[in-house]
Order: sequence, then C-alpha cells, then structure tokens
Amino acid sequence: MLKDHAETTLSAPLAGSMRAMFAARKQVFIDRLGWNLPALAGQFELDQFDDVHAHYLILTDGDGRHRASARLLRTDRPHLLGDLYAVLCSQGVPCGPTIREVTRFCLDPAFGARERRVARNELVSALADYATPSGITAYTGIAGIRWFEQIAEFGWDCRALGPARKIGDQELVALHITIDPETIPALAATGIYTRPTLTIAETGRLA
Repeated sequence: MLKDHAETTLSAPLAGSMRAMFAARKQVFIDRLGWNLPALAGQFELDQFDDVHAHYLILTDGDGRHRASARLLRTDRPHLLGDLYAVLCSQGVPCGPTIREVTRFCLDPAFGARERRVARNELVSALADYATPSGITAYTGIAGIRWFEQIAEFGWDCRALGPARKIGDQELVALHITIDPETIPALAATGIYTRPTLTIAETGRLA
C-alpha cells in the first residue's frame, strides 16, 4: 500500500518538488546518517507515515530546487513519537488536533555549511509562519541530544518531554515547542527568524 501511495504521489502535479524532497531525505537519512529506512527504487526515502494525512513544507530556490523540507504529522493519528518513541515522554505523549509532530527536518546535502544554516533558519521561520494560520498551537518532535540543544536555543518556548535515552546508537530527546504570539518575536531576537527568501513550494496534503 505504501508503494502504491508513493507511486501516486511521485506522479502528482507537484512531483518535481516531492521527488527532490524524498531524494534529499534518502541522501541525508540513509546515505549520510545510516538510518535503517526503506528506499523506494533505491532513490527516495519514504516510510509508513508518508501517507495521505502527512503535510509537507518544502523550501525551494528560484529554479525549484530543494533547499530544505519538513514533514508534519497529526498527533491525533499514528505518528513517530506516539507509536514508536513514547518511552521518551515522562508524562505521556502530547497529542491533539492542534499539535503537529515535526519529522524529517531535512537540509539539502548539496549545499555548504553556510547555505545549510541559512536554509535551516528559513525552514524554522516557515514552521513558525505556517503554524498560527493553520491552527497549530504546538509542535512535538524527536531529536538527537546535540540537535535538541540547538533547537532549544533558537528562542522559542522549547522543552524536553523527558530525559535523553539511548535508543540504538543514538541519545534521543522528545521535545515540545509552544506556538503563541511571542514565538516569531522570540525567534527574531536570536537572529533565527527571517522571511524566507526561498519559496514554500508545498504546504498541504498529498493525495
């Protein structure tokens, strides 16, 4: 079923953006980080959560090339933290119709460190911009301990949902980010927030 859905997705009108995102995910999460994940046709990283309920933010340059992307999952449906990593939450997994899980935060590996940092800040800014008009009051996620420490310093209201735990060969932390009227000013105060100079190529459900 996943294969059938993926083939439909990759032949959809926005297939170019989607293909570039899934290809970048394969390069980052499978090739570079060595995660044990499926690769469709040996080129695209998709898992069981890339279904019709997943939403995506894809930032592209002026020529439509992938720069950065993230997948948003409803937390009142199956999602990574709730289904696979609930042990990371000391007081239960936050879930509800206004909470989204941020997964597959991906910076294109084709760019250098400076360009990736710019793309990272633009994607964080896009997440903040996207949240309020979409009725999102919080994001959750899972991160390695060093990545979590960076996220927590961006300026927004970010906290760990429990102590770091070693799962496999990684020290992982579950995190919660509150979205409120102070989020964007707080990100701006630390120099993270910027109106993306890239394009939000897709913010919506794949069908």
